[in-house]
Amino acid sequence: MSEKPEIFVKNLTLTDDLQNYVTKKTKKLNRYLKTVEEIRVDLSYAKTARESNNRFIAQITLRGKGFILRAEERAKDINAAIDLVIDKIQRQIERYKGKKYLKRTEPSGTAEMTPETENEESGSDLIARRKTFTLIPMDECEAIEQITLLGHEDFFIFYNANTNKINVLYKRRDGSYGLIVPEIG
Repeated sequence: MSEKPEIFVKNLTLTDDLQNYVTKKTKKLNRYLKTVEEIRVDLSYAKTARESNNRFIAQITLRGKGFILRAEERAKDINAAIDLVIDKIQRQIERYKGKKYLKRTEPSGTAEMTPETENEESGSDLIARRKTFTLIPMDECEAIEQITLLGHEDFFIFYNANTNKINVLYKRRDGSYGLIVPEIG
C-alpha cells in the first residue's frame, strides 16, 4: 500500500495540519483492504454551493489490482467532510470484499481510466476530449457491481468475459439496467 496519499486541493490551502489529518485518517484503510496500491484524496471548497453545510468537498479514490473504489462527501468544514468520506469508503471496501470473496478468490476486473492519450485538439470542434482506457474482462454481474461502486450514473463500458465482446451497461429510468451489445453491420 502507498505510504502517503496523494492529496490535491482546489480553492483551499493545504496546511501541514490538514495534510497530517488526511494521512492519519487514510492510514487505517490498509487494515480493511491490503491490496490498495494508490490513494488519491481531492479536497475542495465550493463557494457557490446552495447550502453552507455542503461547501467543503472530500473525495477519495482507491486503486488496486482489478478495482477502483471512489467516494465523495460534503460537509460544513473540511475535517467533517474527510471523516464522512473515510466512513463511506470503508463501507464500500466491506461491500467490495464481501462480493469479491463470495464469487471467487481473485479480484474482479474494472475498466480503468488512464489519462495517457487525452487529445483535445484533434481537428474536430465536435470532439472536446479523447480518452483511452484499459478494459479488463468481467461478467455482467461484476459490471453492475462496478457501476455502483464507481458511482457512474449513466453508463459503464466493459469487456464481457462470457461473450468476448465489448458491452455498454446503462441505468434505465425505472432503476433497472440495460445492456448494449454492439454488432458489426
